[in-house]
Amino acid sequence: MDLPRLTALARQVVTAAERRLPAEVRTVAAQVPVCYEAVPNDGILAEGWEPDILGLFVGHEHGGELRFDRVPLPPQILLFLANLWDYAEGDETVFRDEVRLTYLHELGHYLGWDEGEVARRGLE
Repeated sequence: MDLPRLTALARQVVTAAERRLPAEVRTVAAQVPVCYEAVPNDGILAEGWEPDILGLFVGHEHGGELRFDRVPLPPQILLFLANLWDYAEGDETVFRDEVRLTYLHELGHYLGWDEGEVARRGLE
């Protein structure tokens, strides 16, 4: 499937997931943009992330201190659609489920949850 179609599907999934969030979380979620990329760029790979990563939160977490010496990017959620499609083995239903889960997982990091808290909330 081509990137424009994957992007359209992923946007639908993210929008639906945001609508289901509790009101207070939905308000916070609206503050962090979601970026749709095919695969991680060279900068992300240079930081040690695996090339098949499904998503990534970058920037400072919600309510966190903005420090330009440590975090030069504004907060954003990156979803790597070609990787998600490969993970889903070309199955649109699996792709949609994984986009939703990956988005919620990365949103959890924006909210300041570590991997343990993300797992306790069923977002791993």
